[in-house]
Amino acid sequence: METGGIAERFRDKTILITGATGFLGKLLVEKILRVQPEVRKLYLLVRAPDAIAAEERVLTEVVGNGLFDVLREQYGAGFHSFIKEKIYALPGDVTHENFGLESYDILQLSQKVDIIVNGAATTNFMERYIYISLED
Repeated sequence: METGGIAERFRDKTILITGATGFLGKLLVEKILRVQPEVRKLYLLVRAPDAIAAEERVLTEVVGNGLFDVLREQYGAGFHSFIKEKIYALPGDVTHENFGLESYDILQLSQKVDIIVNGAATTNFMERYIYISLED
């Protein structure tokens, strides 16, 4: 499968990804970093109360996943520097207005982000029934 065309589109781009801690999100983040290491930045919107918790969640649930072993091996001692340069964990929540972000953050994202990938989903299959019962 030829990935050159798609990978080239991500060169020097800033991408906002929701759902990065999910199964497909992890695959997407790893794939982008592996086939297009010249991506400018990946903003990963994750549910977290603050920036420190968001970064910890990304390091544990996304980057800490075995999917990243190829990149770990490829970059060796420079792996963490590469990740720090390419990934920014953004605390927020897609269920809140403006993703729960401050106006300043929204403005910054609107000026920097070239591509948005919305991979956010709920895994609580009872959630829709809770909303329905609340409306009654």
